[in-house]
Amino acid sequence: MKNILFATSEAVPFIKTGGLADVAGSLPKYFDKRYFDIRVILPKYACMKQEWKDKMNYITHFYMDLGYKNCYVGIMHMEYDGIQFYFIDNEYYFSGPKPYDSAPWDLEKFAFFSKAVLSVLPVINFRPDVIHCHDWQTGLVPVYLHDSFQQNEFFWGIKTVMTIHNLKFQGVWDVKTVRGITGLSDYYFAPDKLEAYKDANFLKGGIVFADAVTTVSNTYAEEIKTPFYGERLDGLLCARSHDLRGIVNGIDYDVFNPETDACITQKYNAKNFRKEKVKNKIQLQRDLGLNEDPNAMLIGIVSRLTDQKGFDLIAYVMDELCQDAVQIVVLGTGEERYENMFRHFDWKYHGKVSAQIYYDEPLSHRIYAASDAFLMPSLFEPCGLSQLMSLRYGTLPIVRETGGLKDTVEPYNEFEGTGTGFSFTNYNAHEMLATVRNAERVFYDNKREWNKMVDRAMAADFSWNHSAKQYEEMYNWLIGDK
Repeated sequence: MKNILFATSEAVPFIKTGGLADVAGSLPKYFDKRYFDIRVILPKYACMKQEWKDKMNYITHFYMDLGYKNCYVGIMHMEYDGIQFYFIDNEYYFSGPKPYDSAPWDLEKFAFFSKAVLSVLPVINFRPDVIHCHDWQTGLVPVYLHDSFQQNEFFWGIKTVMTIHNLKFQGVWDVKTVRGITGLSDYYFAPDKLEAYKDANFLKGGIVFADAVTTVSNTYAEEIKTPFYGERLDGLLCARSHDLRGIVNGIDYDVFNPETDACITQKYNAKNFRKEKVKNKIQLQRDLGLNEDPNAMLIGIVSRLTDQKGFDLIAYVMDELCQDAVQIVVLGTGEERYENMFRHFDWKYHGKVSAQIYYDEPLSHRIYAASDAFLMPSLFEPCGLSQLMSLRYGTLPIVRETGGLKDTVEPYNEFEGTGTGFSFTNYNAHEMLATVRNAERVFYDNKREWNKMVDRAMAADFSWNHSAKQYEEMYNWLIGDK
């Protein structure tokens, strides 16, 4: 039996701010339980729902040094969906109204968490063969493992994997502060270790000291080796290219399933979507104040409203797009200018545009099920999960060819009769608009071809099974069991 520990700052269903939670919470249950014992460790945030906190069992507590502090470390545990979850308890660090706050507080919080992850292992009597670290919040786990924990033979031979979910976020602050917070010696604050451009960088530390580095799509793994996508770490990632691999994320097919989804109005599958899927559209139009028209093309957007997601392109051509025979429904929050932009167009084109400026998980499922197309024109997208969810619901993605979007959406080819969506290459608003209009043309003028694309989209397999096998291969390679 191979022991694997996922160290993460969030995991569904306990706490979620983005795709990382879906990965850390869903992926473990897809491993072959005959050979892999996968467990997950994350902070016990005060902002978690009470129903989860009530189900946790207290194991023990102890005190741990961090920099100049002596910190309480509580260990809670629960089993969920056949997976063992451990929670690090410390009210000083994890008591805020949301999981993330701002630097340098977040850096201290996750320095504590990274060291606590290692400190609890002998206490819970679980020695992992591999610790799989997710994003900058766990970047110090490989560093601490390399440092003080090598004095204890319990930790000898433990391998680490560093997964980059989004290179944009690295955990950066000045060296003096981070040195004081972490208690690490000057040795670690050199350009070939944690220091980057005169600052300390948590993610860089993880990339340098981990035994393997992964990211969440093949294309993104190549992109981040270039200056445009590399966020000033492209040189390091090129240096580690032999240990860097891309593994596309999946989605939980039990949760995202139009045949069983309790959130949607009308359940449907690949055989009956031609008749049944539209009932979700009509109900959503009715509920959100859109014109009730089963034949209108409905474009869905479920996203953080930020530059990264391509909303500057949408803003540039939104007026033009609203002249077309389409309806647009938006769900999400983010930068104020984009929130207000969608509110404005909801007012200006009421009946054609619906702006839901908040986040609601059941409503997101309803949008995936009701929409005909799903717009995702990202500037960069390490993997993206929304396009996988829309494919699952037979809603055709319109995407820019970057990162995971390029790896998962096959562009429509009318001459060969292939494709599962529509895509464009250049980061250009009118190129995006032309692609949307091409989708409109197929939707209105060639419904038979459109439905064949939906068939292919719903047949595509982006469950976690395929990804889990790739991770299993990597773990076997690291442990030395090929």
